[in-house]
Amino acid sequence: MADIYKRRFLEIHQQMELILSSKKSTYSEFLGKNQIEIEPNALLEWKVKARSLLTKACGQDSEHVKEFLKNEDVGLYGTNLGTLERLKAILLAAKEDYEGGYLKSTRSLVQAEVFDSELEQARALLHAGYKSPAAIVAGVVLETSLRELSDRAGIVHAKLDKMNADLAKAGIYSTLLQKRITALAGVRNSAAHGKSEEFSEKDVEDMIRDVERFITENL
Repeated sequence: MADIYKRRFLEIHQQMELILSSKKSTYSEFLGKNQIEIEPNALLEWKVKARSLLTKACGQDSEHVKEFLKNEDVGLYGTNLGTLERLKAILLAAKEDYEGGYLKSTRSLVQAEVFDSELEQARALLHAGYKSPAAIVAGVVLETSLRELSDRAGIVHAKLDKMNADLAKAGIYSTLLQKRITALAGVRNSAAHGKSEEFSEKDVEDMIRDVERFITENL
């Protein structure tokens, strides 16, 4: 099965290796000597992404998440590089367990397979020159994912715009993402009403990509 979470593990792994490859010697005033370090802001950004992925793929109460939380603080005498190297081991363990099928619930398996299959169908339609049907299929996946998030947050199902606003208001995702979802819904609505002149093939291509990323990062 083509797996969007498997691809996200790969992305996070690649980002981690990029950070590790950028390590350099810096002077530590606290220690009074040079040491090999990485950029702290890059580490912070990566930790947020990795923690989010582990929570969604492995579960909030999983050993992977517990170990990640336990090891993500640099500490008084620690280094950013040492912290990332510890977290790397946890990420790789989670990646192996996930890809081996040891962490997936039946619902997650079915849901990921359905979403991934439908987005592949949207891509196939777009490549065949059918941009409106492709946008409609991607829009269905987007709305279904909002319904799933609403279920988890205890939010009543409604029209896409209403669920989008309610989810942002509840802090499930940012207002910036809310605006992007509104734009994606606009492409879907134009396609559904036969207004193909209001969007381009590139708009649909970006829509499919953004819907896939939304699912990966939020479900």
